[in-house]
Amino acid sequence: MDKKKKYASLLKQAKALIDDRVGDVANTANISALLMQELPQHWIGFYFVRGTELVLGPFQGPVACTLIQKGKGVCGSSWESGSTIVVDNVHEFEGHIACSPYSNSEIVIPCFRNGEVWAVLDIDSSEFSAFDEIDSEYLQKLVALL
Repeated sequence: MDKKKKYASLLKQAKALIDDRVGDVANTANISALLMQELPQHWIGFYFVRGTELVLGPFQGPVACTLIQKGKGVCGSSWESGSTIVVDNVHEFEGHIACSPYSNSEIVIPCFRNGEVWAVLDIDSSEFSAFDEIDSEYLQKLVALL
């Protein structure tokens, strides 16, 4: 199955999983698990905005950084800019926060609610250049469901 069809299927599954009655922790936990099941990567998870920091939320993969300052690393930079960031080689990203030595590329998508970033979706790959415009487009659609 090509990438766009896989994402279209994933979006349908996500719509069925997301439930406004259960809150962000349950919904992001299920979305993290769904992404790992359908598009496995080294690490997939969410960080929630709390004051001036991002706090680790539900994730799939090895242990992770628990607090990230606004503007720091790829996640903090995505939060600060309010834009998706794709990094082909994290070792060349100035200020990259190395939570895992096995992470080589990354995509971070801000999650908006009422015009404000409330969380970011972070996906790390052990492969270099693992993410492209298709990933960016469909993952933005996915987080918009939340």
